[in-house]
Amino acid sequence: MPARPRLLYVTDLAYPARGRRYCDEDITLSSRLRAEFDVALCHPLDAAALMDAFDAVVVRNSGPVLHYRAEYDAFRARAAARGTRVYNPLTGRADMAGKQYLLDLTAAGHPVIPTVDRPEDLGRLPETDRYAVKPKAGADSIGLDFVSRPRLQGLAWGDVLVQPRIDFHYEVSFYFVDDAFQYALYAPDPGRRWVLEPYEPTEADLAFARCFIDWNTLDHGIQRVDACRTVDGELLLVELEDLNPYLSLDLVPGPTRDAFVAAMTASLNRCLEAAPRL
Repeated sequence: MPARPRLLYVTDLAYPARGRRYCDEDITLSSRLRAEFDVALCHPLDAAALMDAFDAVVVRNSGPVLHYRAEYDAFRARAAARGTRVYNPLTGRADMAGKQYLLDLTAAGHPVIPTVDRPEDLGRLPETDRYAVKPKAGADSIGLDFVSRPRLQGLAWGDVLVQPRIDFHYEVSFYFVDDAFQYALYAPDPGRRWVLEPYEPTEADLAFARCFIDWNTLDHGIQRVDACRTVDGELLLVELEDLNPYLSLDLVPGPTRDAFVAAMTASLNRCLEAAPRL
Protein backbone atom coordinates (compact mmCIF):
# COMPACT_ATOMS: atom_id res chain seq x y z
CA MET A 1 0.00 0.00 0.00
CA PRO A 2 1.41 3.47 -0.84
CA ALA A 3 2.45 5.89 1.93
CA ARG A 4 -0.77 7.82 1.32
CA PRO A 5 -3.68 5.45 0.75
CA ARG A 6 -5.99 6.24 -2.17
CA LEU A 7 -9.69 6.64 -1.45
CA LEU A 8 -12.48 6.64 -4.01
CA TYR A 9 -15.11 8.85 -2.35
CA VAL A 10 -18.56 8.06 -3.77
CA THR A 11 -21.11 10.88 -3.70
CA ASP A 12 -23.91 12.32 -5.79
CA LEU A 13 -23.15 16.03 -5.50
CA ALA A 14 -26.23 16.96 -7.52
CA TYR A 15 -28.81 14.89 -5.63
CA PRO A 16 -31.67 17.23 -4.59
CA ALA A 17 -32.06 16.15 -0.97
CA ARG A 18 -34.82 17.95 0.89
CA GLY A 19 -33.45 20.19 3.61
CA ARG A 20 -29.86 19.06 3.06
CA ARG A 21 -26.99 19.92 0.77
CA TYR A 22 -25.07 16.75 0.00
CA CYS A 23 -22.53 18.65 -2.07
CA ASP A 24 -21.48 21.00 0.74
CA GLU A 25 -21.01 18.20 3.26
CA ASP A 26 -19.03 15.98 0.91
CA ILE A 27 -16.84 18.76 -0.45
CA THR A 28 -15.93 19.74 3.11
CA LEU A 29 -15.46 16.21 4.47
CA SER A 30 -13.45 14.94 1.49
CA SER A 31 -11.20 18.00 1.67
CA ARG A 32 -10.50 17.29 5.35
CA LEU A 33 -9.64 13.65 4.57
CA ARG A 34 -7.03 14.85 2.07
CA ALA A 35 -4.78 15.66 5.02
CA GLU A 36 -4.01 11.95 5.26
CA PHE A 37 -5.32 10.29 2.08
CA ASP A 38 -5.29 10.82 -1.67
CA VAL A 39 -8.99 11.34 -2.42
CA ALA A 40 -10.95 11.30 -5.67
CA LEU A 41 -14.69 11.95 -5.86
CA CYS A 42 -16.98 10.05 -8.19
CA HIS A 43 -20.68 9.54 -8.89
CA PRO A 44 -22.13 6.21 -7.65
CA LEU A 45 -22.73 5.09 -11.24
CA ASP A 46 -18.98 5.34 -11.90
CA ALA A 47 -17.74 3.55 -8.77
CA ALA A 48 -17.57 0.00 -10.16
CA ALA A 49 -15.52 1.10 -13.17
CA LEU A 50 -13.04 3.17 -11.16
CA MET A 51 -12.56 1.34 -7.86
CA ASP A 52 -9.72 -0.99 -8.92
CA ALA A 53 -7.31 1.96 -8.88
CA PHE A 54 -7.95 2.70 -5.19
CA ASP A 55 -7.18 1.15 -1.83
CA ALA A 56 -10.71 1.61 -0.54
CA VAL A 57 -14.10 2.90 -1.62
CA VAL A 58 -15.83 5.31 0.77
CA VAL A 59 -19.59 5.47 0.17
CA ARG A 60 -20.95 8.74 1.45
CA ASN A 61 -23.94 10.85 0.30
CA SER A 62 -24.64 8.72 -2.75
CA GLY A 63 -28.43 9.07 -2.79
CA PRO A 64 -31.11 6.36 -2.50
CA VAL A 65 -29.95 3.10 -4.05
CA LEU A 66 -33.41 2.44 -5.50
CA HIS A 67 -32.63 5.02 -8.20
CA TYR A 68 -29.82 2.79 -9.54
CA ARG A 69 -30.49 -0.65 -8.08
CA ALA A 70 -28.95 -2.73 -10.89
CA GLU A 71 -25.76 -0.68 -10.91
CA TYR A 72 -25.47 -0.85 -7.12
CA ASP A 73 -25.89 -4.61 -7.15
CA ALA A 74 -23.18 -4.83 -9.83
CA PHE A 75 -20.89 -2.66 -7.68
CA ARG A 76 -21.41 -4.94 -4.68
CA ALA A 77 -20.76 -8.05 -6.75
CA ARG A 78 -17.57 -6.61 -8.25
CA ALA A 79 -16.31 -5.47 -4.85
CA ALA A 80 -16.95 -8.92 -3.39
CA ALA A 81 -15.23 -10.67 -6.28
CA ARG A 82 -12.12 -8.47 -6.06
CA GLY A 83 -11.92 -8.19 -2.26
CA THR A 84 -12.28 -4.42 -2.42
CA ARG A 85 -12.37 -2.62 0.90
CA VAL A 86 -15.64 -0.71 1.11
CA TYR A 87 -16.47 1.79 3.84
CA ASN A 88 -19.02 1.18 5.24
CA PRO A 89 -18.41 -2.56 4.79
CA LEU A 90 -21.19 -4.15 2.76
CA THR A 91 -22.17 -6.44 5.64
CA GLY A 92 -24.62 -3.97 7.20
CA ARG A 93 -27.86 -5.53 8.47
CA ALA A 94 -29.91 -2.32 8.56
CA ASP A 95 -30.87 0.11 5.77
CA MET A 96 -28.00 -1.19 3.66
CA ALA A 97 -29.95 -4.43 3.28
CA GLY A 98 -33.43 -2.89 3.01
CA LYS A 99 -36.13 -2.53 5.66
CA GLN A 100 -36.35 -6.17 6.77
CA TYR A 101 -34.49 -5.25 9.93
CA LEU A 102 -37.52 -3.30 11.17
CA LEU A 103 -39.53 -6.52 11.07
CA ASP A 104 -36.70 -8.48 12.71
CA LEU A 105 -36.29 -5.93 15.50
CA THR A 106 -40.06 -5.80 16.08
CA ALA A 107 -40.22 -9.59 16.34
CA ALA A 108 -37.30 -9.60 18.77
CA GLY A 109 -38.97 -7.05 21.05
CA HIS A 110 -36.53 -4.19 20.54
CA PRO A 111 -37.70 -0.57 21.11
CA VAL A 112 -38.65 0.14 17.50
CA ILE A 113 -41.82 1.49 15.90
CA PRO A 114 -43.92 -1.70 15.53
CA THR A 115 -43.70 -2.96 11.96
CA VAL A 116 -45.54 -5.68 10.01
CA ASP A 117 -45.62 -6.82 6.39
CA ARG A 118 -48.61 -9.21 6.37
CA PRO A 119 -52.32 -8.44 6.76
CA GLU A 120 -52.70 -11.24 9.31
CA ASP A 121 -50.22 -9.42 11.57
CA LEU A 122 -52.13 -6.12 11.73
CA GLY A 123 -53.48 -7.13 15.12
CA ARG A 124 -49.95 -6.78 16.49
CA LEU A 125 -50.04 -3.03 15.84
CA PRO A 126 -51.64 -0.57 18.25
CA GLU A 127 -54.93 0.98 17.15
CA THR A 128 -54.51 4.40 15.58
CA ASP A 129 -56.29 6.68 13.12
CA ARG A 130 -53.49 6.57 10.56
CA TYR A 131 -50.85 4.09 9.47
CA ALA A 132 -47.59 4.65 7.63
CA VAL A 133 -47.09 2.51 4.54
CA LYS A 134 -43.57 2.45 3.10
CA PRO A 135 -41.76 0.34 0.48
CA LYS A 136 -39.38 -2.29 1.84
CA ALA A 137 -36.76 -0.92 -0.54
CA GLY A 138 -37.60 2.71 0.19
CA ALA A 139 -35.34 5.54 1.30
CA ASP A 140 -35.55 9.27 1.89
CA SER A 141 -39.36 9.00 2.40
CA ILE A 142 -39.80 7.89 -1.24
CA GLY A 143 -43.11 6.07 -1.59
CA LEU A 144 -44.20 6.84 1.97
CA ASP A 145 -47.96 7.16 2.43
CA PHE A 146 -50.32 7.56 5.38
CA VAL A 147 -53.63 5.73 5.23
CA SER A 148 -56.63 4.99 7.44
CA ARG A 149 -57.17 1.49 8.85
CA PRO A 150 -60.01 0.68 6.40
CA ARG A 151 -57.67 1.42 3.48
CA LEU A 152 -55.25 -1.21 4.74
CA GLN A 153 -57.72 -3.88 3.63
CA GLY A 154 -57.09 -3.03 -0.03
CA LEU A 155 -53.33 -2.71 0.32
CA ALA A 156 -51.08 -4.53 -2.14
CA TRP A 157 -49.04 -6.47 0.40
CA GLY A 158 -45.69 -8.04 -0.34
CA ASP A 159 -43.27 -5.20 -0.93
CA VAL A 160 -44.46 -2.77 1.74
CA LEU A 161 -44.22 -2.30 5.49
CA VAL A 162 -46.98 -0.96 7.73
CA GLN A 163 -46.45 0.94 10.96
CA PRO A 164 -48.78 2.90 13.23
CA ARG A 165 -48.41 6.64 12.91
CA ILE A 166 -46.72 7.63 16.16
CA ASP A 167 -47.42 10.83 18.08
CA PHE A 168 -44.04 12.14 19.16
CA HIS A 169 -42.45 15.23 20.65
CA TYR A 170 -39.36 15.26 18.45
CA GLU A 171 -36.97 13.17 16.38
CA VAL A 172 -33.36 12.73 17.45
CA SER A 173 -30.35 11.26 15.67
CA PHE A 174 -27.24 9.72 17.24
CA TYR A 175 -24.08 9.60 15.13
CA PHE A 176 -21.39 6.93 15.58
CA VAL A 177 -18.03 6.11 14.03
CA ASP A 178 -17.38 2.40 14.52
CA ASP A 179 -18.85 1.83 17.99
CA ALA A 180 -17.91 5.27 19.36
CA PHE A 181 -20.60 7.91 19.87
CA GLN A 182 -19.75 11.26 18.27
CA TYR A 183 -22.70 13.67 18.69
CA ALA A 184 -26.48 13.92 18.61
CA LEU A 185 -28.89 16.31 16.89
CA TYR A 186 -32.63 16.69 17.20
CA ALA A 187 -35.54 18.31 15.37
CA PRO A 188 -37.64 20.16 17.99
CA ASP A 189 -40.44 20.73 15.45
CA PRO A 190 -41.89 17.38 14.26
CA GLY A 191 -42.94 19.01 11.00
CA ARG A 192 -39.39 20.14 10.11
CA ARG A 193 -37.26 17.00 10.09
CA TRP A 194 -34.04 18.60 8.90
CA VAL A 195 -34.13 21.76 11.02
CA LEU A 196 -31.77 20.33 13.62
CA GLU A 197 -30.18 21.53 16.83
CA PRO A 198 -27.50 20.03 19.08
CA TYR A 199 -28.86 17.51 21.57
CA GLU A 200 -27.26 16.45 24.85
CA PRO A 201 -28.10 12.75 25.30
CA THR A 202 -28.59 11.10 28.65
CA GLU A 203 -26.91 7.84 29.57
CA ALA A 204 -30.24 6.10 28.90
CA ASP A 205 -30.39 7.71 25.44
CA LEU A 206 -26.91 6.48 24.61
CA ALA A 207 -27.68 2.99 25.87
CA PHE A 208 -30.73 2.96 23.59
CA ALA A 209 -28.70 4.04 20.54
CA ARG A 210 -25.76 1.78 21.30
CA CYS A 211 -27.89 -1.36 21.45
CA PHE A 212 -28.63 -0.94 17.73
CA ILE A 213 -24.98 -0.27 16.90
CA ASP A 214 -24.08 -3.48 18.73
CA TRP A 215 -26.86 -5.37 16.92
CA ASN A 216 -25.52 -4.35 13.52
CA THR A 217 -22.00 -5.72 14.18
CA LEU A 218 -20.21 -3.62 11.54
CA ASP A 219 -16.42 -3.80 11.84
CA HIS A 220 -15.96 -0.19 10.74
CA GLY A 221 -18.02 2.69 9.52
CA ILE A 222 -20.42 5.55 10.14
CA GLN A 223 -23.93 4.91 11.42
CA ARG A 224 -26.86 7.15 12.33
CA VAL A 225 -29.50 5.96 14.76
CA ASP A 226 -32.75 7.86 14.15
CA ALA A 227 -35.38 7.75 16.88
CA CYS A 228 -38.52 9.54 18.01
CA ARG A 229 -39.44 10.59 21.54
CA THR A 230 -43.03 9.53 22.08
CA VAL A 231 -45.57 11.47 24.13
CA ASP A 232 -44.93 8.90 26.88
CA GLY A 233 -41.24 9.81 26.94
CA GLU A 234 -40.06 6.58 25.32
CA LEU A 235 -37.49 6.44 22.54
CA LEU A 236 -38.40 4.27 19.54
CA LEU A 237 -36.15 3.48 16.60
CA VAL A 238 -37.26 5.04 13.33
CA GLU A 239 -34.30 4.02 11.17
CA LEU A 240 -30.78 2.63 11.46
CA GLU A 241 -28.86 4.17 8.57
CA ASP A 242 -25.69 2.20 7.83
CA LEU A 243 -25.15 2.81 4.11
CA ASN A 244 -24.75 6.53 3.50
CA PRO A 245 -26.08 8.56 6.43
CA TYR A 246 -26.15 12.31 6.03
CA LEU A 247 -24.16 13.77 8.92
CA SER A 248 -25.34 17.41 9.25
CA LEU A 249 -21.74 18.32 10.08
CA ASP A 250 -22.43 21.97 9.38
CA LEU A 251 -24.70 22.08 12.43
CA VAL A 252 -22.21 20.90 15.05
CA PRO A 253 -19.56 23.04 16.78
CA GLY A 254 -16.10 23.20 15.26
CA PRO A 255 -14.41 21.02 17.91
CA THR A 256 -17.11 18.36 17.49
CA ARG A 257 -16.60 18.42 13.72
CA ASP A 258 -12.83 18.13 14.17
CA ALA A 259 -13.29 15.17 16.51
CA PHE A 260 -15.57 13.46 13.99
CA VAL A 261 -13.02 13.88 11.18
CA ALA A 262 -10.28 12.50 13.44
CA ALA A 263 -12.45 9.51 14.39
CA MET A 264 -13.33 8.81 10.75
CA THR A 265 -9.67 9.10 9.71
CA ALA A 266 -8.61 6.63 12.40
CA SER A 267 -11.45 4.30 11.44
CA LEU A 268 -10.46 4.40 7.78
CA ASN A 269 -6.87 3.58 8.67
CA ARG A 270 -8.02 0.58 10.71
CA CYS A 271 -10.19 -0.50 7.80
CA LEU A 272 -7.25 -0.23 5.40
CA GLU A 273 -5.01 -2.25 7.72
CA ALA A 274 -7.55 -5.04 8.17
CA ALA A 275 -7.93 -7.88 5.70
CA PRO A 276 -10.71 -7.13 3.22
CA ARG A 277 -14.03 -8.69 4.25
CA LEU A 278 -17.45 -8.19 2.63
